[in-house]
Amino acid sequence: MKKKTLIILSVLVLSGTILAGYYYLNKTQHKLSYPLFLEAVEQNKVAEVILDENSNTFKTKLTEKPDSIYIVTNPKTEDFTEFLLLNNITVNYGSNTPANIFRVLFVAAIAGAIIWYTRNGSNKNLISDTNKKKQNSSAITLSQVAGNIEAKSMVEDIIGFIKNPEQYAQVGARMPKGLLFYGPPGTGKTLMAKAIAGEANVPFYAMSGSDFVQMYVGVGASRIRNLFNKAKKNEKAVIFIDEIDAIGKKRARNSNASNDERDQTLNALLTEMSGFHDNQGIVVIGATNRLDTLDEALLRPGRFDRQIEIGLPDVNSRKNILSLHAKTKPLSEDVDMDALAKSTVFFSGAMLENLLNEAAIQAANEKKPAINKNHIDKAFYTVVAGAPKTDRSYISEHDRKITAYHEAGHALATTLLLPEHYISKVTIIPSVRGAGGFNLSIPKDTLFQSQRQLKANIMVLLAGRVAEELIFGKEEITTGASNDIQKASSMIVNYINKFGMDEELGLFSMDAFEHGQDNQLISKCRSQMNDFYEDTKKLLQLNLDTLKKITNELLEKESLTGEDIDRICA
Repeated sequence: MKKKTLIILSVLVLSGTILAGYYYLNKTQHKLSYPLFLEAVEQNKVAEVILDENSNTFKTKLTEKPDSIYIVTNPKTEDFTEFLLLNNITVNYGSNTPANIFRVLFVAAIAGAIIWYTRNGSNKNLISDTNKKKQNSSAITLSQVAGNIEAKSMVEDIIGFIKNPEQYAQVGARMPKGLLFYGPPGTGKTLMAKAIAGEANVPFYAMSGSDFVQMYVGVGASRIRNLFNKAKKNEKAVIFIDEIDAIGKKRARNSNASNDERDQTLNALLTEMSGFHDNQGIVVIGATNRLDTLDEALLRPGRFDRQIEIGLPDVNSRKNILSLHAKTKPLSEDVDMDALAKSTVFFSGAMLENLLNEAAIQAANEKKPAINKNHIDKAFYTVVAGAPKTDRSYISEHDRKITAYHEAGHALATTLLLPEHYISKVTIIPSVRGAGGFNLSIPKDTLFQSQRQLKANIMVLLAGRVAEELIFGKEEITTGASNDIQKASSMIVNYINKFGMDEELGLFSMDAFEHGQDNQLISKCRSQMNDFYEDTKKLLQLNLDTLKKITNELLEKESLTGEDIDRICA
């Protein structure tokens, strides 16, 4: 670090000196006509002439003003130099002038600084960044990680290995060389890695996989080696590589399709991990939300020995996470943490933190001293669907009616098919994310979904399009169901192919075939989707009056709660 600082200071001083000298030599330049120059020669007032063969002018200094430089038009006659010498005038050429020397030195200094930074600066900045992250992460412990109880229990022996490797070596236990955290985004993979380093009280070196992906072959591999060499200077350390799939994707079997830079970077990582001594006290942690894309060489024993899922929190974990973030925020008495935890199914830890932060912003905007239930509700729907549009004057009454029937169809199907779900809100207020309206129904925390629930979820998604067709006719259905169709299509593929719920195909997955032989699956999915659509149509036809009642109240109030839907349906 001292060497780097010394080099930078030296370059700055040299550059400053060159610039000052260059500026000094050129700051007092004046123009002088050629006749006046000849007159000065006759009066013996010319001390020096500086010629440049490639220029149409020359520079001269007069004895009366030696600090000034005069620019004169060059006559470029054959005997001009002889004329100057005969008049005892010193003649110099531009290539040897101090100004040009300063220019050369200045360019050389800048070029040298660029070359040095290119070769050394990026890697040293990489290590500098890891040092900063190491210092900032040392205070985090497992007590600050809410939820993920199973994952925390699976890393406790890793902390023990790092703290006291001899204890495990006595019984022949080998320390896992790598941990792989996988799970959805925002679930706390980075936080868990920091907590391991904090609990073990060891340096924490963290980088993202994308930091190693470079256009130039060999740069990524060099950065991997620099990162590991820095960690190896400590007897014990934690190396964390986030988004490891950026460098650890499956390598192409076809050489024409391979990526030399990424392959070299991955090979460097594998080599460095294999180079650790057993029980050395250094552990590598990788994190990804795309486990299925990783190369098999990364997942074999001896590399990432232990794979730990960092999943979405359950209801108890959500309450703990919310309580943890609420410690720094004043809450009103009407905020019910238990109810909020139950209503945030499928929220990640990052989404929960964002929810309370949005609520705090709402309270601050209204200049309230504490966060109340209304602020939480506004933040909840902002996080889930986006902020509502304030200007809705451009929406026609016909469009409002289509949206209302569409959302009423979803709400009615949910009530009839999934009574265990809690309908939080149905609205026809468009959001800034492009939604014309939305339904928010909250399922219960469960380990599994039954065949009935899978089918019901698909039918609920189709109910919006069905309601449009029943009321306005086939030719007037709209594009509003595009997102519903995408979700339903994904669900029906899993329903048939992954979960084996179809009677005809039974317990068989088409994934066993090579790609390109899935026509039977596509045909079956399309047929099953049409059957579900017809079932949904029959259901809504039988309850058409209730559909119209929900729609009319939606058009009047724009937003309805679950209690409103239950009242209408009752």
